[in-house]
Amino acid sequence: MDITTKSVTSPKGEVTLYTIRNASGASVTLGNIGAGIVSVNVPDASGKMADVAMGYADPLDYFYDGPCSGKIPGRYAGRIGQGRFSIDGVEYSLAINNGPNALHGGPEGFQNRIWDAKLLEDGVEFSRVSPDGEEHYPGTLTVTATYRWSEDNVLTLNMRATTDARTVLNLTNHAYFNLGGHNSGTALDHILKLEADTYVPTDETLVPFGRIDPVAGTPLDFVDAHPVRRDFFADFPALKNGKGIDNSWVIRDYVPGKIQLAATMTDPVSGRKLEISTDQPIVHVYAGCWIGDAPQGKDGYKYNDYDAISIECQDFPDAPNHPEFPSTVLSPEEEYNRTIQFKFSVK
Repeated sequence: MDITTKSVTSPKGEVTLYTIRNASGASVTLGNIGAGIVSVNVPDASGKMADVAMGYADPLDYFYDGPCSGKIPGRYAGRIGQGRFSIDGVEYSLAINNGPNALHGGPEGFQNRIWDAKLLEDGVEFSRVSPDGEEHYPGTLTVTATYRWSEDNVLTLNMRATTDARTVLNLTNHAYFNLGGHNSGTALDHILKLEADTYVPTDETLVPFGRIDPVAGTPLDFVDAHPVRRDFFADFPALKNGKGIDNSWVIRDYVPGKIQLAATMTDPVSGRKLEISTDQPIVHVYAGCWIGDAPQGKDGYKYNDYDAISIECQDFPDAPNHPEFPSTVLSPEEEYNRTIQFKFSVK
C-alpha cells in the first residue's frame, strides 16, 4: 500500500490530504478537516478508473461547507429537535443552525475542525479531544476515526470515543457518491436497495415524531432494488419536507455490535457497485437535495442538486429526546465503538 501526502496552510492550521493507493491503482484520499473522505478512485466494469466521491477543488473549502461533504459530523450527526436535550435532569441548549433545530453538532462541529493524524500501513488514524462545553455538549470527549483501505477496494471506518462525563454521541461519515464519477451529473438513476422494512417519520423540520413506520405502500420502500428517481417526487410528506429523500431507515434484524449489510447502490451505466455495511441501527439516505450551493467541485465541476447521494450509517436521530429510541448517552465507564464499511466493486 502506497501513501502520499499533500499539505496547504490555512488560518486554522495545516490542512493535509492523505492518498492511499493499493496494488491495482485504486485509491482513496482522506483529509484532516473533519476526518473526511475527499476522493475514491475505483474501476468501472471495463476497468476505467474514476473518482466517485463528491469533493472540492480547493482543500480549504471543506471548512464550513453546507453539504458537510465527506466529513464526520459531531458530536451528534443529524438533528436534535429545538437544539435541546437533558441528561440526568440537566437541560443543555445547543446552537440552532438548521431551521429551529441543531444539526450535525453545531456550526463549529467536528466537521469544521482540523483533526490530528497518524499514518498506518494501510490507512490513517484521525483523533481529537472535544473539551467539556464545546458546542454546549457536556463532558470531555476523546475520539478517534480510523480509515483502512484494502487491496479489494473496501474502505473501513472505525469510530471510537470515551468521555469523562455523561454525554450524547452519534457519529457517521457524510460522504456523497456518484458511481458514474463525481462529475457525471444526476445520481437519481442509481439503483438503490436498503436492508430495511421500516423508517423513522419526521415533521416538517425533519425531526422524528418518535415512532417507526413500515415502508410498505410508501415511496420509501427500497426493499426491492429500483432507481432512486422512481418515486422521488411523489406527493408524500417525507419527500415534500426534504425536497426529496432525507430520511432514516431502521436496518432489518439489527444486532448491536454485528456488522451487517445496510445498503447497496449501483450505477447501471458504469457497472460500479457500492455496498455499505455497519454495526449501527440506522441507515440515513440524503439524496443531495441541497448540494447545489456547494463550493467549486473537483475538475472544475459545479455540483447541482441530486448529483450525489450520501448514505449515512448512524444511531437514531434526535434519540436524546425520544426515550422510545435506543439511548445515545455515553457514560465514562463505556467506550463508543462503531464501524462502517464501504465496499466498491462492479456488478
